[in-house]
Amino acid sequence: MLGLGVTELTIILVIVVVIFGANKIPQIATGLGKALVNFKRASQGLEDEIKDASKRTIEEDRKEK
Repeated sequence: MLGLGVTELTIILVIVVVIFGANKIPQIATGLGKALVNFKRASQGLEDEIKDASKRTIEEDRKEK
């Protein structure tokens, strides 16, 4: 998991709690989760567009021959 062990993750968690406070962690986690979902949707959409463009190019090349 990104080369992070239990010790590193614990240190990161402690730093996050100190900086943002324990009450903000659920809000931060929710925001990160939503951002991750949006990123996955956008990357999937981009992948679909690339595949469609590739298919159209292949079909056009076949028609020209």
